[in-house]
Amino acid sequence: MIKTERVQQGFTLIEIMIVVAIVAILASIAIPSYQNSVTKARRADAQAALQGLAQAMERHYTSTGSYAKAAAAAADTGAPAIFSTKSPIDGSATYYNLKIHAANGSAYTLAAEPIGAQAGNGVLVLTSTGRKGWDRNNSASGLATGLGASPDEVETSEWCWKEVCS
Repeated sequence: MIKTERVQQGFTLIEIMIVVAIVAILASIAIPSYQNSVTKARRADAQAALQGLAQAMERHYTSTGSYAKAAAAAADTGAPAIFSTKSPIDGSATYYNLKIHAANGSAYTLAAEPIGAQAGNGVLVLTSTGRKGWDRNNSASGLATGLGASPDEVETSEWCWKEVCS
């Protein structure tokens, strides 16, 4: 009688469980990091859109001699009539609403209000003097609505678009 040896094939349950545990650990690190990167990318897109709106405000000033009446219905505040009202400008999803926070003959303040998946990420502000603000802790309630408050409500440490302002 000829003896045949059976060759073991496949993986044991222990080996599969170890692989599943390793994949779970890697996923628990990678997914939050990816989500943070997506949030930062959306914020950067809103910052670029605010700068585009600022350029549109400068063109409006060049043609009219004033920053006033650049919003919808020839108003001084609200949704812009001279530029896109959302960010991203060319996307189907909207993560920030762009607003003219204040405008008069010689100055303006623009705001990007986070909505949807970006909600709670803090309002972005850009003034006609080039001053940039990011209300990281959402403390400036007037800026959160985009109307009726001064950009001075943004804390001094928040007058930049970086993660950490110095």
